[in-house]
Amino acid sequence: MASEAHGAEQGGLEFHPMDQFLVKPLFGGTEVGLFTITNVTLWMALAVVAVVAMMVVGTRRRAIIPSRGQSIGELAYGFIYKMVEDVAGKDAVKFFPYIMTLFMFIVMSNFLGLIPGSFTTTSHFAVTIVLALLVFVTVTVVGFVKNGASFLGLFWVSSAPLPLRPVLAVIEVISYFVRPVSHSVRLAGNVMAGHAVIKVFAGFAAVAVISPVSVVAITAMYGLEVLVAFIQAYVFTILTCVYLKDALHPSH
Repeated sequence: MASEAHGAEQGGLEFHPMDQFLVKPLFGGTEVGLFTITNVTLWMALAVVAVVAMMVVGTRRRAIIPSRGQSIGELAYGFIYKMVEDVAGKDAVKFFPYIMTLFMFIVMSNFLGLIPGSFTTTSHFAVTIVLALLVFVTVTVVGFVKNGASFLGLFWVSSAPLPLRPVLAVIEVISYFVRPVSHSVRLAGNVMAGHAVIKVFAGFAAVAVISPVSVVAITAMYGLEVLVAFIQAYVFTILTCVYLKDALHPSH
């Protein structure tokens, strides 16, 4: 507060791009406990409600000539179904409901985060690591249940020269357990970076001299973030399909 007051007195510009990512209780107070309802909780719930509204309510009255809601729902359904089938194989279609849920939740959270004054839940590592760990545990369990000890063949590169295989096995094991970290950091990092840049440009918009340039930059970045919101959901989902393929076909 003192630094902000000092900046105002000097006529300087004070803005904090990372303040938009602070977790705050909804009903007063400053401490966040295990069961505290926060802005993160609110916007995660809104993302779920939005997905249900689009996929359930929007397609409730199905018709040969689809409505806008039905068209969007069918497009999303067909897009993810084809992704699962093409990347992970037909035997992975049984996991389609889970993968579809992942994609819809992430893409809806990303898009809701673009609303001015909202909170982007996928910008928090605590949210994305849970999603990534769920994928990691699910894939690992499926791999051992379906293949038994043969699943360990995923780490043994039989096409490599024999002396190199133990070294490559260690590398493969490390890379396998790093998957949840890279899977989650990629999503949170890209979303957070884009929103932070927009906030920086918005701070400069208060300066009259560079205000027009800042407004143009904000508009361009916002358009880019709309694209990133979809791409990051797509990348998270297609990597899930790739990991599922490894679990179902470890020798491939």
